[in-house]
Amino acid sequence: MSDDRRTLPIAALAVLGAGLTLSGCGGSFNMPSFGGSTPEPAPPPAGASMPSKYAPEEMIGRWGYTSYQNEADKARTITIARGQCKNPYVIARGPTGGVMMHLADQRQPSELRLKGSSDGRNYIGPEGEAGNPQDREILSFDGRVLITRYVDPDSANRYGNMVYVRCAPGRG
Repeated sequence: MSDDRRTLPIAALAVLGAGLTLSGCGGSFNMPSFGGSTPEPAPPPAGASMPSKYAPEEMIGRWGYTSYQNEADKARTITIARGQCKNPYVIARGPTGGVMMHLADQRQPSELRLKGSSDGRNYIGPEGEAGNPQDREILSFDGRVLITRYVDPDSANRYGNMVYVRCAPGRG
């Protein structure tokens, strides 16, 4: 037998041994499953929607509304929003349990959802993943004063920090 014929079986065994060794490693490649356990589901994306810490009922009502760009104007803007209750912004209950509010640059209100995210932030926006560009982040809410800002940088720049101050009963 020539040397080539003897090394061929040895080389084949080496390749087979390497393959068996690698198949036992816990790599990140997926091997087909033939009966038995199913693969674990992937974790949700970082911005995946979770329940918001706020309920739609907390948002429904009449609100004085205005906005500010500079943080130094926040207190003054809240006072101005209080004075807007003679012409209030109304947040109503949506037909399927959300809240009726306007999206950026839209004339008609849409039904929006209150959404939480895995990083603890809360949003108001259309159905879907939390933190999408049409959402507005709830920066603060104490039951009387709600401050939001659009996620989309262009909308956030144009609308600023939106301030809603709950109108007293009987006003507006």
